[in-house]
Amino acid sequence: MNHSVKNISANKKELIKRFDSLAFERSKWRKRGQYFHRELEKYLRYLIPPDSSVLEIGCATGDLLNALKPARGVGIDISPEMIRKARSSFPDLEFHVGDMEDIQIEEKFDYVVIIETIGHVDDIQQAFRQLHKVCHARTRIIIVYFNYLWVPLIKASEALRFRMPQALQHWLPLEDIENLLYLEDFDVIRKTYRTLLPFYIPLVSAFFNRFLANMPFIWKLALTEIIIAKPSRLRKPPEDVTCSIVVPCRNEKGNIEPAVKRIPKLGRHTEIIFVEGGSSDGTLEECRRVREKYKQLDIKVLKQDGRGKGDAVRKGFAAAQNDVLMILDADLTVPPEDLPKFFHAISHGKGEFINGSRLVYQMEREAMRFLNLIANKFFSRAFTYLFEQRIRDTLCGTKVLWRDDYEKISKGRSYFGHIDPFGDFDLLFGAVKLSLKIIEIPIRYRERAYGTTNISRFRHGLLLFKMVWKGIWRIKWI
Repeated sequence: MNHSVKNISANKKELIKRFDSLAFERSKWRKRGQYFHRELEKYLRYLIPPDSSVLEIGCATGDLLNALKPARGVGIDISPEMIRKARSSFPDLEFHVGDMEDIQIEEKFDYVVIIETIGHVDDIQQAFRQLHKVCHARTRIIIVYFNYLWVPLIKASEALRFRMPQALQHWLPLEDIENLLYLEDFDVIRKTYRTLLPFYIPLVSAFFNRFLANMPFIWKLALTEIIIAKPSRLRKPPEDVTCSIVVPCRNEKGNIEPAVKRIPKLGRHTEIIFVEGGSSDGTLEECRRVREKYKQLDIKVLKQDGRGKGDAVRKGFAAAQNDVLMILDADLTVPPEDLPKFFHAISHGKGEFINGSRLVYQMEREAMRFLNLIANKFFSRAFTYLFEQRIRDTLCGTKVLWRDDYEKISKGRSYFGHIDPFGDFDLLFGAVKLSLKIIEIPIRYRERAYGTTNISRFRHGLLLFKMVWKGIWRIKWI
């Protein structure tokens, strides 16, 4: 398969001529800016799992695409000479001459990476419209562009021969790029800034780019702007989506049958999975009794091997057979009657990771102790900062996601380590790393009708501080 640039305007002819002439010097310029390129590649490798298919639009000589180590990598560029060098340097990857405003490739990719290229196209909105040709419902679009505040310094560095000369046509703030994406049916998931100091000074560069570049207000002075977006597209028709509800339970005997009675039918098929965690009150036997009593329902009963709610959730998710995975705490403090709200949100494409929030509506008097409430508010602010998506309640047990996304989270779990006995942050961290769109649904948090809480406020609170610190190092300071 080979492509060419069609309907070439005078402006594009000049652009092709310019980049063809620069193709032979590209490696020299990359070497001069190797610190900047290395930092960008590191961040993109964080965003893109190595088993992904990746399309880079405006790939130049293919160095960035090769650094990402994709399972399948395809690059397109308007310059034939850039593509010729890319093919020579990286024969294991696939390269084509092509125009972002008239994409000829019909293959769908997991990630589409666009570095600087939007500055060279005549019609950015038309270029974004073309992206639908290479996107499936789970595709992430990663756009990297320069902060327009840096225009004088960029032009000065080009004049001083520190940077490859460019002929950028457009200087757009993130808000303008976001608006153009919205007009062409893409949802922006995250907007971020990186790199305050684009060259290497021992210790100084790390301080500027890891610490200062992540400080509120200061981050908007950084050199690079990054937008992560997804197509506004349903994964499946909502009426065809099936659901598995995992109910971790330990010493919750009195809540098992009420849970089954109150869980509504969700989607085309609903599966209920009880994962019992070594109870002393006969919960396991009650789960089995209820399964036999309600044989018309699809109920599974599993006995937990390890310890903690997180381990129980992982065991339940591994056994689940349906499209959407959902957690319902067996204490029923989140009413099962609220689950259709979560299912509707994910099946209708409102979000890809649906998180419950107990901190919107007024709670019942004994639903949450005062110290727990204060801790929840603190951690919601901390994790909103870390995730760059609004999170009001990190510790609500009700979380919903697609099974194929969970499988990717599970594969990448070693990046953060096994430090979460609850399962909440294990899923949230993984969702952020995959750039899933997170939304919250307010629920009315109820008092327990049976049993007592399994949470130790102070011991588990210290563990949450540890996870905040882990998130800073593994999400922000990378």
